[in-house]
Amino acid sequence: MDALLAALADPARWRLVSLLAERPRPVGILAQLAEARQPQTTKHLQALERVGVVTSQRSGQRRIYALRTEPLRELAAALTRLADTADQAGGPRETYDRYGLGLHTERLAAKEPGWADGRSFTFHRPLDGRPQEVWRHLTEASLLAHWWTPDDLRVSELVFEARPGGRIIHEYRDADDADGSDVVAGRAHGVVEDVRPGEHLAYRLSPLLPDGSPAFTAHLDLDLRPTGTGTDLDVRFGITDSTIESADFIAGIEIGFGQSLDKLMATLAADSSDTDTSGDAGNDITMRSPK
Repeated sequence: MDALLAALADPARWRLVSLLAERPRPVGILAQLAEARQPQTTKHLQALERVGVVTSQRSGQRRIYALRTEPLRELAAALTRLADTADQAGGPRETYDRYGLGLHTERLAAKEPGWADGRSFTFHRPLDGRPQEVWRHLTEASLLAHWWTPDDLRVSELVFEARPGGRIIHEYRDADDADGSDVVAGRAHGVVEDVRPGEHLAYRLSPLLPDGSPAFTAHLDLDLRPTGTGTDLDVRFGITDSTIESADFIAGIEIGFGQSLDKLMATLAADSSDTDTSGDAGNDITMRSPK
């Protein structure tokens, strides 16, 4: 496939393929129609024959070239598969486009500091597992690390001290950055404010700008309520201290935090009784829990 693509990338060869799609032709006629010298045309045709997209046979004093359609159909099928993968409903490209629309809107609105103060987002998720089990996934660093990022990111450092006044450090990288060589995708610092195990958790968290200053302050209130099948989780995500530079962060809250909660749902659904806290969520993750 690589050799075929390289061969077709040459405009002169693509012109010859187009002419041969109409009908088989001798090299002399192809050179005339392509407005090229015959030796140069012959070299191009030989290159196309080597990758299997044309074939030739001698007829008297002439060599006739014809197009082989199988490689082109295989290439077309491969390109169609790529396009279908990118266009899948609910897939990463759709999320990218949704974020792009939100980004444009938020950047237009971010005219002065405090522009987004008072805004809030609400999330609801019905979860498998009793409230105490859900609570562990909300407060234990080793369990938080498995879900506390959107789909395309991974936790690389996490501190969550589940007590009033406890520290929060949340660093994340691209999900494909296995060795940590790429730049950090984001970092946030925060403080735990209220802890009622199995019932209510409140904390504030500030994503950091490249210069280390806070982009805005997020105030999160998480309420757990037992149900007949598990636990209802309700989250209120409020914003204060918004800077002009916070637009890019705020544009992604609904999508990004929603994806994180969906990962939490999937984790608990896979095994709501799983108590293993020894696994890591990335090759270089650092996790610390309260002492």
